[in-house]
Amino acid sequence: QCFATKSDEGWLSSMFAHKVDARKDAHSNLLSKKETSNLYKIQFHNVKPECMEAYNKMSDEVQKELHRDASYPCEVIGSWNNWYGEQDQAVHLWRYSGGYPALTECLRKLNRNTAYLAFRKERSKMLISRRNQLLLEFSFWNEPASRSGPNIYELRTYQLVPGTMIEWGNHWARAIKYRQENNEAVGGFFTQIGELYVVHHLWAYKDLQSREETRNAAWLKEGWDANVHYTMPLIQKMESRIMIPMEHSPLQ
Repeated sequence: QCFATKSDEGWLSSMFAHKVDARKDAHSNLLSKKETSNLYKIQFHNVKPECMEAYNKMSDEVQKELHRDASYPCEVIGSWNNWYGEQDQAVHLWRYSGGYPALTECLRKLNRNTAYLAFRKERSKMLISRRNQLLLEFSFWNEPASRSGPNIYELRTYQLVPGTMIEWGNHWARAIKYRQENNEAVGGFFTQIGELYVVHHLWAYKDLQSREETRNAAWLKEGWDANVHYTMPLIQKMESRIMIPMEHSPLQ
């Protein structure tokens, strides 16, 4: 029942695949942006099919209210409904400006916000299940920024072999230049809490045909094939979601 209501030479020179001793420095310190302290959260909500319209409407209203209040150190970067992949699923990407202290402050304020608590109670009646992950952004990816549409988005998720995150970053720091021609690169992230050794690459395309043409064009560039060759053995599992932005999403 529904209830309405850039690749950096200095960085590259410090990376040595197979030689980085994780006991000396965590991969989060080696791979993430130093100039920002942004923390990201990605949410996966499996919605009852009959509740999707009401869920989208309520999410829109609540996110608008949060964005109006500058005292909350968080913002929605993008909200989507899956088109291909797992069905009846909503995906939300949040940014916390200030890292873990900002996340803690935001949660503290929300737990005292009676309107938000009522929203969570109503939302729970629409969901089958939900999960989330805390993420950092790769230093060599462009930071996600609002864009006009219409676009479709692809979230490619990679479960890596434990211990290979540095090597993955080393290869993609060189390879990302091959995927910038059509402004398709939106953001690249790796998990800190939740499922570990998981990477998310977020891409934007005009449509499915544009996606195919853009991806095929990468194979014509010298060096892209080497990146695929060296990164494939690092992957245990991979998944692709094609997503449609919700009406209120800053990424359109």
